[in-house]
Amino acid sequence: MRIQTLEMSGISKSYGAVQANRGISLRLQGGEVLGLLGENGAGKTTLMKILYGLAPADAGEIRINGQAVRLHSPRDAIAQGIGMVHQHFMLVQNHSAAENVALGFPEAPFLFPAREVARRMQEFSRRYGLAVNPRARIWQLSAGEQQRVEILKALLAGADLLILDEPTSVLTPKEAEELFAVLRRMTGEGHSVIFISHKLEEILSICDRVVVLRRGEVAGVAAAREVGKRELARLMVGREIIFNLSRQALEPGPAVLEVDRLTVAGDRKQQAVREVSFRVHRNEILGIAGVSGNGQRELVEALTGLRRASSGAVRLNGADVTNASPRVVAARGIAHVPEERMRFGIVPNLFVYENSVLKQHRSRLFSRVLFLNFGSIRQHAAALIRDFSISAPSLDTPVRALSGGNIQKLILGREISGEPALLVAAHPTYGLDVGATEDIRRQLLERRERGTAVLLVSEDLEEIFELADRVAVLFEGRLMGILKTSEASMEQIGLMMAGANPAEGGPD
Repeated sequence: MRIQTLEMSGISKSYGAVQANRGISLRLQGGEVLGLLGENGAGKTTLMKILYGLAPADAGEIRINGQAVRLHSPRDAIAQGIGMVHQHFMLVQNHSAAENVALGFPEAPFLFPAREVARRMQEFSRRYGLAVNPRARIWQLSAGEQQRVEILKALLAGADLLILDEPTSVLTPKEAEELFAVLRRMTGEGHSVIFISHKLEEILSICDRVVVLRRGEVAGVAAAREVGKRELARLMVGREIIFNLSRQALEPGPAVLEVDRLTVAGDRKQQAVREVSFRVHRNEILGIAGVSGNGQRELVEALTGLRRASSGAVRLNGADVTNASPRVVAARGIAHVPEERMRFGIVPNLFVYENSVLKQHRSRLFSRVLFLNFGSIRQHAAALIRDFSISAPSLDTPVRALSGGNIQKLILGREISGEPALLVAAHPTYGLDVGATEDIRRQLLERRERGTAVLLVSEDLEEIFELADRVAVLFEGRLMGILKTSEASMEQIGLMMAGANPAEGGPD
């Protein structure tokens, strides 16, 4: 059944005392791309979960082609022609990519379904530029590769209405443009798309109309061609946003981190990082750019003690920390903001105050011989909430109940509160709204000004050019070169990310 119109009227949803949606109404036409904007915690994902049958609405109605429908499960939504790509992946970690796609692929054969699905995935991968190994286990894939599996899963299912929740967060600009071309072909054939993104340029580029949510309510609706970035940002957060933060000119100090011919094996025993050398100095942000899956994750894990290096050396302020444990690495002064904040940055079921001292709970400030000093811990958590503008109902709130942006600010505040020598920040603004992104980027620049060496791993080239003094590009685990951002161009870095046009430049 082709979806000509979709209407959501008066949708409300509460989780205990938290009201995620308040009387939201929106309308979608066949062949339209509708942008859905809002801060983290504004209610976007909850609204889409209701549309996809993952959560029941407390009030309101959904109509497809004028007929009221009840969506009790994703199976009901799929039967109505609705597909969804989630921001937080809905994948079985121990299954292969093809097996995950086969679970939601109605045309998969009864016997050996993964074989046929792998063939179809390879066809779609070549067609859409979303390369992924169909036989790899999900746990072996990077965040970007897992996102591609989700996108392929939805495209193979052939949904008439496709809900995309932050689909380009881990794609290169070229891959994003290829996805946009696919969406334009879909809408040209009458398909519809609901596009959730924090990248305002993407919303204005691909969407026909934009619905902005703030605190669970509709803050505004507009045609994309009639609004600009500043107006949309103001509707989202209720204040002016500074899009271009000023980076103070600083003379780099002594080398804090020295990486010398480092080689690191990946999960499949291949060389994920190949003889990489670079240095990060005081008062400097060094950006690591590259397409997801080119060794960034393995490099970060080797530097922070989470993965052993096969060869090479890592030195912090001249001291060898190669293959030291995470506890030793942290004690020596390396702070880490991980790529997957929900899996590695927090303990979701612990309270906010408990998460505020992870890795620091052994210090004399927070413990007394055999017992934790909960008074000091709560004071520390309250200070983080104040200093980093973290929105939390209370210190006794399970951290899983916070929005992604507030979780990230809590992690960053916790990591830098000990005044580390080196901050390793992996994709620190991934999936965050413009307000939280501004806060995180401002904090990174402040760290730089206070003498911290910052290693910034990001697939957002605009972020790297805004924050970093120099940029190192990884391709298939090799260092393609290191350039000053003041002397490099987006096009040059993009070519290096694709394995072309290597640049001259040593580790300094």
